Amino acid sequence: MKRFSVLLSGSLFLILTLALVFSGCSTPNNTRLSVVTSTTLLAYIAQQVGGDKLNVVNLVPPAQHPGNFDFKPGDVQTLANAKLFLIHGWPGEGYADRLIAASNNPGLVVVKANVDGNWMIPSVQIAAIEKVTNILGQADGTNSSVYQQAAGEYKKRIQAKETDIKARLAKANAAQINVIASIRQADFLKWAGFNVAATYNDPASLTPQAVKELVDKGKTVKVTLIINNLQDSKDAGKGLAEELGAKSINLSNFPGGFENTETWEKAIDKNIELILNSAN
Repeated sequence: MKRFSVLLSGSLFLILTLALVFSGCSTPNNTRLSVVTSTTLLAYIAQQVGGDKLNVVNLVPPAQHPGNFDFKPGDVQTLANAKLFLIHGWPGEGYADRLIAASNNPGLVVVKANVDGNWMIPSVQIAAIEKVTNILGQADGTNSSVYQQAAGEYKKRIQAKETDIKARLAKANAAQINVIASIRQADFLKWAGFNVAATYNDPASLTPQAVKELVDKGKTVKVTLIINNLQDSKDAGKGLAEELGAKSINLSNFPGGFENTETWEKAIDKNIELILNSAN
C-alpha cells in the first residue's frame, strides 16, 4: 500500500511537471502587449500589424468626434491595466491628459502617432502604418520583425485598394463633379479627384452669412453635391444642399462609422460608393 502511494505521488508529480512544461510553450492572453487606442484608425492598424501579439482596446466610438468624447470609469480601468496608449495628438484629444492622470498607471507608455493628413487617404494610411509599426517595435522589441512583416503585407493591400478605387473614379469622371464639403473631408475628396469648390468647418460655422456665401459660390460653379463629415454632425449641410438643389451625403473618417465598415478597406469603399451613387 505504501509502495502504491509512492508510485501515485510520483505519477502525479510527473503529470503536473509535464503540464507546466507544455503550458509554457503556449502564449496565454495575459502575455500579449496591452494596447489602448484613442480611435478606430489607430486600433485597426495595431490589429493588422500586431495580430495575436497584442490585446487592443479602443476608446472613442467610430461615429463620434474625438473632441466630444467623455471617458467613463470603465475607460479609466482599461487604461490602468494597459502598457501602451496610442493617441493622435490632435487638439480634440484634450480628454487624454485627464484620463491618463485618472488611470494612475506609472508603467503606462503614452505615444502620439502624429501623422498629418486624412488617414482615409491611402498614402497617409501607409505613413500611419509605418509610424504605428515603429512604435510597436520599440514597445515590444522581441516581436519587431513580426510587426514589420505584417505591416508590409498590409501596405500591399492598401496599395491594391488604391489602384482599384482610382480606376473606378476615373471611369466615373470624378474631376467633372463639383462639390462643397466639410473641411475634414476636403483632402480626401481632392485625393479622389473631385473638384472641391468650397469648404465649411463645423456645423456652428454655417451662419446665415456663411451659407449665403457658399450658396453663391455653389451656383457659380454648379455644385451638385454637398459632403458632410459624419463625426461632426450628420447632414450638417443639408440646408445648403436644399438651397442649391444639390444632393447631401455623409462620409466617415473612421473605420466603423457606418454599419459593416469595421475595416479601413470597407470604410473607404463605403465612402466611394456613397459619392458615386449620389453623383449619378
